[in-house]
Amino acid sequence: MAKEDKFADEVMSDDELDGVAGGNCYETANDTRFLNSLNCSTDRYGATRIYFTGKAKRESIQGAWAKVGIDAKIHRNIDTGNEYYLNGQKITQEEARQHAMNVTEHHMSESDWKW
Repeated sequence: MAKEDKFADEVMSDDELDGVAGGNCYETANDTRFLNSLNCSTDRYGATRIYFTGKAKRESIQGAWAKVGIDAKIHRNIDTGNEYYLNGQKITQEEARQHAMNVTEHHMSESDWKW
């Protein structure tokens, strides 16, 4: 008789993944949703996919931010959140989003991109 895996059908929720990955993967997933809706500069990725993919995916997301003038440092480790810079000055993720919308002249509310 084959042994059943009682966890085979379980999927981590965003809140559970947030605890595992320190929030960075969830934050980065939101970056991809925002940037995809803003100017299609990246695909939309979920937090799990971001966590298990390598440096190339993070660099791609950083490149998408660079297209709107933001220098983004996408971190994967648990203790360090993503960092956003405009003209060398550190800004918040929300300020980075606002700048990107101003640059592209495409203003959105969260409900427009977070689906």
